[in-house]
Amino acid sequence: MRKHSLDRWLLTAVLVVLLSSSSSFAAKKDAKKKKKSNKEVTYDGTSLIIDGKRELLYSGSIHYPRSTPEMWPSIIKRAKQGGLNTIQTYTFWNVHEPEQGQFNFSGRADLVKFIKLIEKNGMYVTLRLGPFIQAEWTHGGLPYWLREVPGIFFRTDNKPFKEHTERYVRMILDKMKEEKLFASQGGPIILGQIENEYSAVQRAYKQDGLNYIKWASKLVDSMNLGIPWVMCKQNDAPDPMINACNGRHCGDTFPGPNKENKPSLWTENWTTQFRVFGDPPTQRSVEDIAFSVARFFSKNGSHVNYYMYHGGTNFGRTSAHYVTTRYYDDAPLDEYGLEKEPKFGHLKQLHNALNLCKKPLLWGQPKTEKPGKDTEIRYYEQPGTKSCAAFLANNNTEAAETIKFRGKDYVIAPRSISILPDCKTVVYNTAQIVSQHTARNFMKSKKANKKFDFKVFTETLPSKLEGDSYIPVELYGLTKDKTDYGWYTTSFKVNKNDLPKKGVKTSVRVASLGHALHVWLNGEYLGSGHGSHEEKSFVFQKPVTLKAGENHLIMLGVLTGFPDSGSYMEHRYTGPRGVSILGLTSGTLDLTEASKWGNKVGMEGERLGVHTEEGSKKVKWEKFNGKAPGLTWYQTYFDAPESLNAAAIRMNGMGKGLIWVNGEGVGRYWQSFLSPLGQPTQIEYHIPRSFLKPKKNHLVIFEEEPNVKPELMDFVIVNRDTVCSYVGENYTPSVRHWTRKQDQVQAITDNVSLTATLKCSGTKKIAAVEFASFGNPIGVCGNFTLGTCNAPISKQVVEKHCLGKAHCAIPVNKSTFEQDKKDSCKNVVKMLAVQVKCGRGKKN
Repeated sequence: MRKHSLDRWLLTAVLVVLLSSSSSFAAKKDAKKKKKSNKEVTYDGTSLIIDGKRELLYSGSIHYPRSTPEMWPSIIKRAKQGGLNTIQTYTFWNVHEPEQGQFNFSGRADLVKFIKLIEKNGMYVTLRLGPFIQAEWTHGGLPYWLREVPGIFFRTDNKPFKEHTERYVRMILDKMKEEKLFASQGGPIILGQIENEYSAVQRAYKQDGLNYIKWASKLVDSMNLGIPWVMCKQNDAPDPMINACNGRHCGDTFPGPNKENKPSLWTENWTTQFRVFGDPPTQRSVEDIAFSVARFFSKNGSHVNYYMYHGGTNFGRTSAHYVTTRYYDDAPLDEYGLEKEPKFGHLKQLHNALNLCKKPLLWGQPKTEKPGKDTEIRYYEQPGTKSCAAFLANNNTEAAETIKFRGKDYVIAPRSISILPDCKTVVYNTAQIVSQHTARNFMKSKKANKKFDFKVFTETLPSKLEGDSYIPVELYGLTKDKTDYGWYTTSFKVNKNDLPKKGVKTSVRVASLGHALHVWLNGEYLGSGHGSHEEKSFVFQKPVTLKAGENHLIMLGVLTGFPDSGSYMEHRYTGPRGVSILGLTSGTLDLTEASKWGNKVGMEGERLGVHTEEGSKKVKWEKFNGKAPGLTWYQTYFDAPESLNAAAIRMNGMGKGLIWVNGEGVGRYWQSFLSPLGQPTQIEYHIPRSFLKPKKNHLVIFEEEPNVKPELMDFVIVNRDTVCSYVGENYTPSVRHWTRKQDQVQAITDNVSLTATLKCSGTKKIAAVEFASFGNPIGVCGNFTLGTCNAPISKQVVEKHCLGKAHCAIPVNKSTFEQDKKDSCKNVVKMLAVQVKCGRGKKN
């Protein structure tokens, strides 16, 4: 064959291959497109039915504005790895329509992008519309401008409120429909929620409240979007709304659906407690969460939503009054989106155990036995099959109980539930954690913490402001949610004869409805006062020296967010309400209505935008000399912290104020508001990596208090490289050993044995074993100590199994740790506690 003929033959062959592969790819693409078929979502008294199939739904709340679009893919992916098949989110009216008729769906407000990422991960979506969401979000998600609509009353049978609500609800739902995001269009949204915990305020509105809830129900139902709708904490939810439960123990507190044809849904299982400034640390144990979920599913539950699964960050000024910037940090995914173990892993294994019970739970008949005062058996059997699943519960909080079930004895740990997906084999116990634990580390950055060259700009106190108000103006209405700050000035005359004699003090007294206050008299700073989340009102009182003639009083009212709950929110007030001078010879001088008050909104630095690079050029900055008065802006530059790990700034040395990085609002800080333990509620403030540039990042801080020490602040890198295990030798082996085939639960591995597993994140490997003890060690991950009993070779065994590996499994039994078959404490049930440090070697 000639050369050019051979070349032509090869070219033809290549083209044939390319065309066939191209057509094959196109066919696969078309097939993929066709796979997105419309799904009918219905329900009955057992569960939601999606595309003709009953489902057990494990959902988690993740709020798109509380993280960044760059973080969303990782957070959603980790949620799926945690065994979730559904993501729940509110929609935030004041985020999407901050000004009437001006809409925002970009950046952190890109709801469509967020939902499509969930869909890409093969998960469902529950959309909670509000219009009121609470959520510890400023104004409960209602935009400020709504307060100023003439004749409006929120969340009741009020024409203006209903008109604006309907327009907003239709706008959101039409956007979802345009993007084909409802299940009936082949999208991921399977469930919607209108209103939110309305029963908490319904009685305040009497018949108008009942009319409103019926109206809201008809509004969404009339749109025929092909999904069911829920109302949480609304036991009288009108048909076809499904009434759902919020709380920690809905398996015991929920009275159940208000109609037999509705399923039992749990819309908020609180994974921890949100924090407010002044709070000590708080948490909810994963054992308690797992117990509550197992109980709910054992009592005909088919849907649980963890509120929150990832809490995230209240950036800028978005948090409700007194709520910290850090939100639900004790959730399975912490503020930074990192897996908080064992909460993440133990719940993942719970979902696996419940999935093994899926068939009997969804198709079986429920039965209950009460073998003892503190014990209970709930099981489901499918008639005509061997399909059976049982939940053995011990409600005794102090001691294990033995339960006899079908001729076999089962020892159930204190306050726990064992799950038997075949009514024979225990695959999971809610109190026995076999998943790993982690401790979070804040490592000081070497790259970001070079000597800071702080420059400062101090606000000028306003002189006597013009005003015609005879009482201090209400602070919410004054600021209109554009700032946290509102100025009040007045002047008053004191006759020489009214001044007290020597040794008698005069005082300024300000009664305030909240949230905080700074006071000056004749240019001298008197100090500050504040309320709390539980008690907003407070009284500020300080001794003063008055002068004969005119005296000038200045007050700065400070907000920490708008309220997020309760009835008649549109009439909620705050700020200074009563001002008086005490100790005059003529008696108390009431300034509240004695003279005119002048007002000014916000700081000059806010007006000029000095938190931005461009705005910072509009003022003259001075070099920081180590001391500055209150109401001072601090500016410096820093390089991004090394590595790709999450980053934060520690506000040591500071008082109260706001933080910006490269113009992005990091949030409110409040270091001077100490908890009962004498510590700030929050020290670290999350700076998302998307806020940062490699070098010369612009940091701006507005500090309210005088004489702070910005040099004590530092930047930290956040990781969970401290990984632990804490497993008892009598624990149930991991549920990962089991699978269900037809009606039988079968072992995946030949040897179902108990192991302590450790796994580093990403490409990291176990670099050191910091602690190991098989005996009776005490403590928690990050702080273990030896007990009175310990196998001497514990650390040697763990190092052999784990050092240099990305993950390892250590057999938890006496034979692994006994040396010469000696047991130093024979009558003790042994625990294995291990703590390792993960890291990257030079090659990885």
